[in-house]
Amino acid sequence: MAADVRRIATEEAFAVPEQFDGYRALGQSTWSSPDVVFWNRVLGNEDTRLVDGLLDLDGARIADMDANDVDVQLLLLTSPGVQIFDADTACEMAELANDRLAEAIARHPDRYAGLAAFAPQAPERAAREMERAINELHLNGFVVNSHTNGEYLDQEKFWPILEAAEALDAPIYIHPRPLPEPAIGPYLEQELWAGIWGYAAETGLHGLRLITSGVFDRFPKLKIVLGHMGEGLPFFVYRIDYMSRLLRQIGSQKRYELDPSEYLRRNFLITTSGMNHAPPLELCLKVLGPENIMWAIDYPYQHSPDAVEFMDAAPVSDDVREQIYARNAERVFGIGARAAAAGSP
Repeated sequence: MAADVRRIATEEAFAVPEQFDGYRALGQSTWSSPDVVFWNRVLGNEDTRLVDGLLDLDGARIADMDANDVDVQLLLLTSPGVQIFDADTACEMAELANDRLAEAIARHPDRYAGLAAFAPQAPERAAREMERAINELHLNGFVVNSHTNGEYLDQEKFWPILEAAEALDAPIYIHPRPLPEPAIGPYLEQELWAGIWGYAAETGLHGLRLITSGVFDRFPKLKIVLGHMGEGLPFFVYRIDYMSRLLRQIGSQKRYELDPSEYLRRNFLITTSGMNHAPPLELCLKVLGPENIMWAIDYPYQHSPDAVEFMDAAPVSDDVREQIYARNAERVFGIGARAAAAGSP
């Protein structure tokens, strides 16, 4: 591998203090949402390394990048972002977080790019904030933490968000969060609702809902990014395609024109976040092609050395490695052009 290969990490979390203040307030309520329970546990822990890592956008984060030869982090507001607040609070928090993100990128224009948060609770306001984030703040795309109050982006009420993303030619990264209340019951007792299994089940469901709803026939240029090697979808393409054909054959209403796997290859990209394992990467390369895979660390939830060592040693050609490390992210997120614009007077 060339020593000077550029490394762009594409799912790197940050937080703002006001966000954590809001989570602390919810933690004092009687709401038992796993989001609230998780953050109440984290924010009350004597070990503050995770919280400190999320809030830091300067010293320790840059030092970690330097120590591991990471050139750029694509920053996104940590899950569940603004999606557990009321609509007005969520909109204001998204604007605040996006402003702080743009300020951090301006301080380190060669080291950071960013995905804008928005509040699905208010779709029209969300679309306006998306336009501001790209056209004024020069951010690189968007992040949504999967469902909002148990509702998903395929529902027509959220189409202004999809329309804005397609018009702005900026991807939406669907990041995991715990399953909604009607579905989470069997996951709770053994704490299976988070990264061990539930996140992939929930976020993969979101991606598949977008496919089978016909959204990509209406918005054919819309790009969606899924982390964690595609949240399981690339591993099920044969069965998903087969069963979708069977359902239509026996009389189910056909609401989408192509096989699901065709949308997966046309409208989705995936990242390696939290999946530092060669066999899944090899399968995803065969199913999706190297042009649809990007490298990620999932900092600070996962460790940078593990992700770098994994990708450095992956059994792929140097050209494919460079695609995954940087070239795909440069193309998909406009990293470089928008970062330069953000840092200009």
